Parts: sequence; C-alpha cells; structure tokens
Amino acid sequence: MKKKGGRKIFGFMVKEEKEENSGSVEFQVFSFTNKIRRLASHLELHKKDFSSERGLRRLLGKRRRLLAYLAKKNRVRYKKLISQLNIREQ
Repeated sequence: MKKKGGRKIFGFMVKEEKEENSGSVEFQVFSFTNKIRRLASHLELHKKDFSSERGLRRLLGKRRRLLAYLAKKNRVRYKKLISQLNIREQ
C-alpha cells in the first residue's frame, strides 16, 4: 500500500474498474470476480500461501452474499449478471 498525496493507492485496484456507479451490486460482483480470478491464478503457483487462500474464501463469501441478495431482489438482473460473468451454471 503506497501513500500518494494524502490518499492510499492499492496495487490490486485497476483504474479501468472505477466507473460512475461503483456502488451497484453488479459492479461489486464484477470487482470481486476479478479479484477472485487473480487470487485463484496466484494460488495455482503458490499452493502453500494460506493467507491468500483465506482472503480468497472471504471474497467468495462476499460475492455469494451479494449474488443471493440480487437474486432475491431482482431475478432478471441476477440472471443477466451471472451469464455475463460466466460464474455459475444456469
């Protein structure tokens, strides 16, 4: 984590991901999915990195809860999102 001009910049945040509606459920699931894929590829190389594995499990839980919320509130948006991200069997 680096400090630059009084604000913190994290190395894993991609500037392309920062959009206007970053608080929407779809954006949050998209962001978690990108982080999950990155961590999964890291864990393929480093099998004994248990702290990263714990972080991956936490991200998976957060994404699962957000998807459950979206499925309960708006089934159409949920189905569209999982088909776009290709994360669950339909």
